[in-house]
Amino acid sequence: MYSIVVLPYGRVLKMETPQTLLNLLTREKIYVESPCRGAANCGKCRLKVVDGNLPPLTEDEKNILRQDEIDAGFRLACKVTPVSDMIVEIDKAQKGDRVLTSGTVPFFVLSPAVSKTVIELSKPTLKEQKPYEQQLYELAPFEDMDCLLMKMMPSAPGCYTAVFNGKKLIGIEKGDTSASVYGLALDIGTTTVVMSLVDLITGEELAAESSINVQKVYGSDVLTRITYAQEFGAEGVEALQKVLLDSINTMAEELCLRCSVDKNFIYDIVVSANATMLHTLLGVDPSPIGSSPYAPVFTKSKNISAFQLGLKFAPGAMLYCIPSVSSYIGADIVSGVIAAGLQKRDGNILFIDIGTNGEIVLSRKGELISCSCAAGPAFEGMNISCGMRAADGAVEELSIDNGCVTLKVIGGTAPEGICGSGILAAIRELVKIGLISADGKLLKENCLDAGDCRRRLYWSENGKRGIKLSGENGCLGITVKDIRQVQLAKGAILSGFYALLERAGLVMSDLDEVVIAGQFGAYLSSDSLVGCGILPYEVRDKITYIGNSSKTGAYMALMSVDVREEMEKIAGKIDYMELSAYEGYEKLFVKSLQFPQPEKESASFAC
Repeated sequence: MYSIVVLPYGRVLKMETPQTLLNLLTREKIYVESPCRGAANCGKCRLKVVDGNLPPLTEDEKNILRQDEIDAGFRLACKVTPVSDMIVEIDKAQKGDRVLTSGTVPFFVLSPAVSKTVIELSKPTLKEQKPYEQQLYELAPFEDMDCLLMKMMPSAPGCYTAVFNGKKLIGIEKGDTSASVYGLALDIGTTTVVMSLVDLITGEELAAESSINVQKVYGSDVLTRITYAQEFGAEGVEALQKVLLDSINTMAEELCLRCSVDKNFIYDIVVSANATMLHTLLGVDPSPIGSSPYAPVFTKSKNISAFQLGLKFAPGAMLYCIPSVSSYIGADIVSGVIAAGLQKRDGNILFIDIGTNGEIVLSRKGELISCSCAAGPAFEGMNISCGMRAADGAVEELSIDNGCVTLKVIGGTAPEGICGSGILAAIRELVKIGLISADGKLLKENCLDAGDCRRRLYWSENGKRGIKLSGENGCLGITVKDIRQVQLAKGAILSGFYALLERAGLVMSDLDEVVIAGQFGAYLSSDSLVGCGILPYEVRDKITYIGNSSKTGAYMALMSVDVREEMEKIAGKIDYMELSAYEGYEKLFVKSLQFPQPEKESASFAC
């Protein structure tokens, strides 16, 4: 048995059976970045070994770690199995991630599910022994009581407030609490979680809170989390659910504290999420989503007890999950359809939510066809050599002029990595100056004239080639592998775009609008979308942005039972197209991998 001291926490972990440091730390709830969940292809689980004997560097570590990192004692936690007592140091600092919490909200009539009725109960007399339950029913009719409500039943006369969710009585409170009625609108994404505290009487959003989805420790995308559930069975499903519920409780407490709201006055929680997140939230095994025929356990809406699930709000609070369409067209996309009003609009409109998956809905005069393409985590900054989330220190935009790189960094600090929008900006610029060919290959340095100013951008180390953006020897840069990751992601989205058009019998000129939604999409300029070839040039002037439409849908469903009813109808009407079964899709995907090429310019690249 070895003792592993973890700095700066000062914790001492006991390792009784051989396992990697990553598995040991995760088991002990000390979380380090691991988007690839131990596959050793992301390099995010770096930690510093302060003391202890170590096995030799693996080939994966040699390929991922820079020489200066190796010299400083850094190793990959997923590749180190301790062979002695050790002292390791991990980065405890938490950067402020930039998370989109808002979106365009269309007009709708407020009709929340929750309402309150103030009643006055009289003391029974010998002449008229009317039970309090009967008095309550006569003043505020309700459906049958459950055990929880029986415990709330008044045992003395006085003023009380009955709380209803629809016709269901969910609470009985002492005194007049009619002015305090709150709910939560919740968007659970694969990467981020966004929550709004809402006054259900006025519809006012009092405050919003956001965080990184804590399930990231089990993988950066849905497939790696599904794999975790498959490997560990019921224990894995429970672990995925617990970290998510704990995070929701913590976020809600912070919101209530900030707004001076008693969490026991929160009665309704509406969740918009993809199908995998909904399954893990409810403790349902998501494994069927990960293998053919990709059929989820459920897609219909759910309205269940929040208390029984493990959420700490009013005892009778209800949790409503917006319906999904399929395994990969989830409640978040149903929300997006409602937020964009696709079902009500004339014309041909393409809706795209860009993230770890690219979900696309084509509205042909209100007829809805959808597909999902596995873009992967590259757009979120994962599986990129210098990638990071959109936090302080992340490059979010850049330009290259005469061999000089100008960076725009979130927070105005020194650059530490590149987030998704920055990666696409880099690819866009390299395509524009001719260093990336149509097939995605990086032009070799020896193909450039000796006086070409673009030569100063190149770097190579340990057999890796790339483009230097900042620092020396590619400390911050784009590698050939990074270009390939973006190429695959953009090919997936563009091929889905074209497949839907073909299926609907439309051509590019038939489109009236392209709506971009989602956390990542909101920070993408049309220059990057078109310059990288994610969208074709023909739609450049037809692009509009609606922000976090998933949270918008959650808010609308929280504030209107009519919206919930409309969502349930729409979810049943959206046609889903499985791209892998679409005839000719492989050729379409290969064609969509091509990067756009700029017209030949007379401008010289001489220094």
